[in-house]
Amino acid sequence: MAEPQDTELAERPELANGEDAAERENAQHSAPALDPETLARRDAALAQVVKFGDPVLNSKASPVSTFDEPLSREIERMTAIMRDAIGVGLAATQVGILRRILVFAAGEAEPTAVINPEIEWLSDDVVVAEEGCLSIPRITVDVERPLHARVSGLDQGGEPLLIEASGLEARVLQHEIDHLDGVLMLDRTSPEQRKGALRAVREGEEYSPPTTDAEEALQGEAATAA
Repeated sequence: MAEPQDTELAERPELANGEDAAERENAQHSAPALDPETLARRDAALAQVVKFGDPVLNSKASPVSTFDEPLSREIERMTAIMRDAIGVGLAATQVGILRRILVFAAGEAEPTAVINPEIEWLSDDVVVAEEGCLSIPRITVDVERPLHARVSGLDQGGEPLLIEASGLEARVLQHEIDHLDGVLMLDRTSPEQRKGALRAVREGEEYSPPTTDAEEALQGEAATAA
């Protein structure tokens, strides 16, 4: 999963639902520009990520049964790609490997690998927020997901792992587990946004959810106040 331009958006329902569009807009425009060296590393990392249209992204990954040095090396490689691509999560299918492996690092947390992840529980509380994907560069769409999740799996040594996640971390885990099941964020968004995103992909353009009339009004009020 690509790092959100505004991580607040994934953690604060009032922003995700457009009740404070002016704050959301200001937060997005305040993101710092990347230096040339960081951009070069990001481009090199993204070149190793399978892109939208490759059948592997629509395939379901198989469970891991052997925990050995090759697995550890693959996890290290995935972590490096995620970090250099400035992502917050990466599934093995995104690097062409049909095995149930994901890595994630939401916020300031250290990267974590989860093998054979399974969603044990999802909250009834849901939130809509923009998501990006390293396999679909320059595209963001609104996706509704549960705000809290419990995920089980194994660590890279084969030991049991249980993660109680909320906010951005819960969203990232759900996004990456979707990848391992052959499901993309475009399958989770509205038909209108899916159509717009697919058009942008075909034409090599950027896409983000359209601004609603309510958001435009709030942005106009903020500009007037300024």
